[in-house]
Amino acid sequence: MLFRASAKTVAARAFDGSLFFHLNEQYYHQLGHRAGDSEARAWERSIPALAAALNEAGLGDVEVILEYALPLNSKRADAVLAGCHPVTGEPSYVVVELKQWSRAIPDEDEPELCHLDTGIPPVLNPIEQVSRYCQYIVNFNGAVAGQGHRVCGTAYLHNAEESGVSGLRVMEADSQGQLFTEERRGEFLEYLRSKLSTTVAGAPFGDAFLSGKQAPSKQLMSLAAQEVREREQFVLLDEQQVAYRLVLNAVRRAKQSDHKEVVVVTGGPGTGKSVIALSLLGELYRQGVPALHATGSKAFTQTMRKVAGARKREVQDLFKYFNSFMTAEKNSLDVLICDEAHRLRETSANRWTRAEHRTGKPQVDELIDAARVPVFLLDEHQVVRPGETGTVSEIEAAAANRNLTCTVVPLDSQFRCGGSEAYLRWVLRLLGLEEGGPVAWEPDDRMKLRIADGPEEMERFLDSRRAQGYGARITAGYCWPWSPEPKRGEPLPADVVIGDWARPWNLRGERSVSGAPASSLWATDPAGFGQVGCVYTAQGFEYDWSGVVLGPDMVWRTDRWITDRTASEDSAIKKSTADVDRLIRNTYKVLLTRGMVGTVLYSTDPETQEKLRELVESQQKAAVA
Repeated sequence: MLFRASAKTVAARAFDGSLFFHLNEQYYHQLGHRAGDSEARAWERSIPALAAALNEAGLGDVEVILEYALPLNSKRADAVLAGCHPVTGEPSYVVVELKQWSRAIPDEDEPELCHLDTGIPPVLNPIEQVSRYCQYIVNFNGAVAGQGHRVCGTAYLHNAEESGVSGLRVMEADSQGQLFTEERRGEFLEYLRSKLSTTVAGAPFGDAFLSGKQAPSKQLMSLAAQEVREREQFVLLDEQQVAYRLVLNAVRRAKQSDHKEVVVVTGGPGTGKSVIALSLLGELYRQGVPALHATGSKAFTQTMRKVAGARKREVQDLFKYFNSFMTAEKNSLDVLICDEAHRLRETSANRWTRAEHRTGKPQVDELIDAARVPVFLLDEHQVVRPGETGTVSEIEAAAANRNLTCTVVPLDSQFRCGGSEAYLRWVLRLLGLEEGGPVAWEPDDRMKLRIADGPEEMERFLDSRRAQGYGARITAGYCWPWSPEPKRGEPLPADVVIGDWARPWNLRGERSVSGAPASSLWATDPAGFGQVGCVYTAQGFEYDWSGVVLGPDMVWRTDRWITDRTASEDSAIKKSTADVDRLIRNTYKVLLTRGMVGTVLYSTDPETQEKLRELVESQQKAAVA
């Protein structure tokens, strides 16, 4: 939330200009950068239009929550109106999506999408957009959990005439998705009066809404089985739904006209790539469309097989590896969903590949050839091993070589790390993956960040969080040797040794040993807390609290990071001729972005530990002072 006040106050502060100054300053403070010109213009033009409508409707005492941040997500609803229902007396909330559009037409093939102009990509129909915001709020805000009737939504196109946008109303279905224009302003005022009392102040209802407990995140693994079979376990928002619909439209075209095209979905950690992948797989599976899910991650694929396909072998068979398609017939699938595609390799061949299959064909070509609609979901900043080649440019080039259309859909929303864009930017700046250098962490209300004095303190703290019902894991840079797994019944070797503290790495294999879970289940089985995870086991997963140990492969010296391949115990890093500096930084970026609630940091290097403490604790001490 950037601002809240009564509709009377919003109107007054919009008129004297102080509201927009406040919004800009809060935006910068919370997100770490200035709002774009288009967003600033929207505040200056759309908020006064909404405030004027509320006051004209006699709703000056209704509480207006501007730029409400959706729980565990970086998406923001333009406004949430809080008040008392005029008939039932219950709390009543109206989610408002404000648009300056004067003209928009629905997509011919998919009414959930619409076009503002020719030649630019489609966007989500605002009715569908606000409806999904309502669903998401009911799912994740404890103030309205199980009370969906208390939340309704509307898109207000205050610059539009009916002739320019009436086609969008094909999506109107219920109170969670309505559309009003300036031409139908009278109906808009009546709608607001039907949802909000003109005589009861809204402030207490705004308090209740903002203090509602965030429901636990719907962890990807725990709901995979339902997602594949039932679909509506996750609510896709904005560009997530656009990506989902674009893929389904591509599938339809492929079936109707012997058509083939490539779709790339790109975004950082926690932007929902794997949720989109599962949503697509579930929908295609129910339609009987031949489709498979593939990754380059053994842990992710094995977990999908065991969790999503726990009782059905045919569900397990939906999850493959990238190197499973060396001998696949061209277009033998309608859809191939390539999740974690940043882990693509140059070729699929390895030491066990039969000689007749060692063609040297690039792996990306094999995957594109295998399906009429190959879909790649990736984050270029998660390339952590030598030989990983999954980039947008590589996929685009491979598609161009075949004269195929390649559509790229960027995802910007943040679901991991509590939905904190500020934390993600802090991590990128810390590791030098974004320009500007490390900056002090400014605590927000979404992601918690702590420095531990040592691994013992880290473990105690995380264990206390587990006692409160949270999930937690400890990961580390690959800077300690990794012993062979013991025989069944023997204790795990405590390879990660820091002073008097010693713990084993997670298991390598797919069988449980001495109570520790198989490698692929380390991130999801509660018993995984007893071992230290590495990047290859943690990548693609999430848990509530993340403890990260920075090893001697990356240390801070005076004013910069120094990476040292000789401090790594990863044989792939030691032997690589690739950009090892980038791979090590990307490794820590992955480890630092696994937590949903908070991260605890510790470095084995004293100078680095002091730098981390300076960055994280300076603002906290200032706040206390």
